Amino acid sequence: MNILLYFLILMVGAYIGYKDNIKVLIKHAGEVQNYALFFLLLIMGIKIGLDKELVYSFGKIGFQGLILALFSIVFSVLGVKLVAKRLLKEKEQMENDL
Repeated sequence: MNILLYFLILMVGAYIGYKDNIKVLIKHAGEVQNYALFFLLLIMGIKIGLDKELVYSFGKIGFQGLILALFSIVFSVLGVKLVAKRLLKEKEQMENDL
């Protein structure tokens, strides 16, 4: 897909968020994100299952793929926790300064 389309969608989302017109969706943003993630995982699983060559090569790829996936997950979660913790501290400091 064209990167300009992604950028346009991002800008539209930023504009909507900036204008604060979407409070209902914000309330349920976590649910929407979870359902979108589940749908994405389902589609990815279907595509993997349809690729017979990939399914048969799991034995060869297996261990390395598992290690790569585990490290990706662990360090992604740690990164998010660190960034969230820092942002929360900054937000608390700004609120205390006011």
